[in-house]
Amino acid sequence: MQLHLETEELNLLANLLLQKSGAPYEDLVEMVMARDLRFDSDELDAVADLIATEKCALKENILREAECARKRKLQASLAVLEKLQERVNEACVMI
Repeated sequence: MQLHLETEELNLLANLLLQKSGAPYEDLVEMVMARDLRFDSDELDAVADLIATEKCALKENILREAECARKRKLQASLAVLEKLQERVNEACVMI
């Protein structure tokens, strides 16, 4: 399945994958960096799981953040993450 992502979404996905090590993340980060987003179902599932985990962590960080400027930045990241999650979920349904 070929994913089409906006630059912000692509950068966020690359950053999330760079924070992980081992299989399948190393292969996925290489694909994202090469902008080759032709993922198979297992790769899409791994990306979807990573996004869901990060979304939960980001929501927790937003709730704990006291500084308004930092909270707004986290909320902006959450908005991009939610758009990314929507696109990945749509791709998962298509497979």
